[in-house]
Amino acid sequence: MADAAGIATVLAADGRDFLLRNSADQVKISSIEASTVALYFSASWRFTPKLIEAYNELVSQGKSFEVVFVSGDSDQDAFNAYFAKMPWLAVPFSDSEALAKLNERYKVMGIPHLVILDAKSGEIYTEDGVELVHEYGTEAYPFTTERINELKEQEKAAKDNQTIHSLFGTPTRDYLITNKGDKVPISDLEGKYVGLCFVVNGYGPVVQFTSVLAKIYEKLKAVGEKFEVVMVSLDGDEESFNESFADMPWLAIPQGDKMCEKLARYFELSGLPMLVLIGPDGKTLNDDIADIIDEHGPDAWEAFPFSAEKLEILAEKAKAKAESQTLESLLVTGDLDFVLGKDGAKVPVSELVGKTVLLYFSAKWCPPCRAFLPKLVNEYNKIKEKHNDFEIVFISSDREQSSYDEFFSGMPWLALPLGDERKQQLSKIFKITGIPSLVAIGPDGKTVTKDAKTPLVAHGADAFPFTEEKLQELEKEKEKKINDMAKGWPEKLKHDLHDHELVLTRCTTYGCDGCDEMGDSWSYRCKECDFDLHPKCALEEKGDVEMGEENAEAAPAGYVCEGDVCRKV
Repeated sequence: MADAAGIATVLAADGRDFLLRNSADQVKISSIEASTVALYFSASWRFTPKLIEAYNELVSQGKSFEVVFVSGDSDQDAFNAYFAKMPWLAVPFSDSEALAKLNERYKVMGIPHLVILDAKSGEIYTEDGVELVHEYGTEAYPFTTERINELKEQEKAAKDNQTIHSLFGTPTRDYLITNKGDKVPISDLEGKYVGLCFVVNGYGPVVQFTSVLAKIYEKLKAVGEKFEVVMVSLDGDEESFNESFADMPWLAIPQGDKMCEKLARYFELSGLPMLVLIGPDGKTLNDDIADIIDEHGPDAWEAFPFSAEKLEILAEKAKAKAESQTLESLLVTGDLDFVLGKDGAKVPVSELVGKTVLLYFSAKWCPPCRAFLPKLVNEYNKIKEKHNDFEIVFISSDREQSSYDEFFSGMPWLALPLGDERKQQLSKIFKITGIPSLVAIGPDGKTVTKDAKTPLVAHGADAFPFTEEKLQELEKEKEKKINDMAKGWPEKLKHDLHDHELVLTRCTTYGCDGCDEMGDSWSYRCKECDFDLHPKCALEEKGDVEMGEENAEAAPAGYVCEGDVCRKV
């Protein structure tokens, strides 16, 4: 038995020399035989199942390892329910003084937090136990600096000597599987280009990406290229894995195989989608070609095997395609040759040819979109009064028909139907990463600007037709007006809506925290609090302004709303 004086100093308290099991049995601290002890600071956290898996594996291997739960739960019932799932020991929840001292001693700033100690001396091996278990699992045991350095050296050696078998195989598995459950020897991939595709079930960007990749895969197969794709699932359960894999025509590493997590670490996965390209010799050719496929869509197959020369040719073709762009090439796909009018009538795209058309990417769930809409409606009406050769087409990112219908009901222009396949292609062509976005298409069908929103907010209806020449002219006029505008305004003021002094500030676009509408040029701003008021709101006595959002909806998965835009993440 190891000398437990070190760990006893850490875990014992006045009048208590024991820990608890979830059966309520007391375990003397002096009886702990493990040479490595982990203090797990947590409160009902999803990391726990992973730690349980690692703990059980280490114990079954006869490793000298123990975990002690240091609860952050709010009450005894929550502690009991959470601890009931754990196979290790715990500091009694009733010993609040000991819990507080442990949190203070190890400077716990957030949970989950896993501190791993030498049980004999109490020496800290690492305070990054959560990250190490995530990255290396049980291979990190005993979690010393020496062991982690050894693992990193092994990874470096593995990359230097990488083969198709070292990437996909294990000592007990030399095959991959199809979605029918058939086993395919890894040796069948020798001499082929292999795309290693990381997948999470139901994640929108991955679903969209794999649908395009499937078209590329089928095309390359049809022309006889030696190409294969291997799915690396990051799903935690078999049902999600099967759902992801069901419609995919390629191979996969079996669900739950630890190689999936190793590959995510090995290729430093930081975001999805991600597609690693492996060459016929088993070496990595490209760490991620997902961006190439996102940019070029199904046409990306023409750049295979994605060498610099092939990509240059593809870029030239894309440039030529852009130069030959027409409104029909953007808005017509097969039988989808129409947009919707206010009464639901189908308006042929041909009726828009020869007009300046704004493509309006937006959604009701997006607060900045709702704030921008009144401004856009107002300027649309002003432009239409003078120019018949102008139209807007709403391209929705809403999730439900009712939200789409309600939002569209406040728009006097046209729209693509909700869920229309053209939305995805248009988003890719114009690289739409945030909403609201306005893309201006000229009468000749060419792109005038991918950001018509900024000049429209700055110049209103005068920005039409959004050409560079027009905007330069307006900027010169505006600069003079802006400087004249502020003459006589106080440089600083106090307002009932904010505690701090507000400073008159030149700015671009912003959302007014008084009237909740967009503004530009000048703001009375508190930089410290990111608070803005239109000069008209700041200089007029309005009293309290209602700041609530009516009919607010949560942003869907994959989006974050900040300031005046909602972006994909």
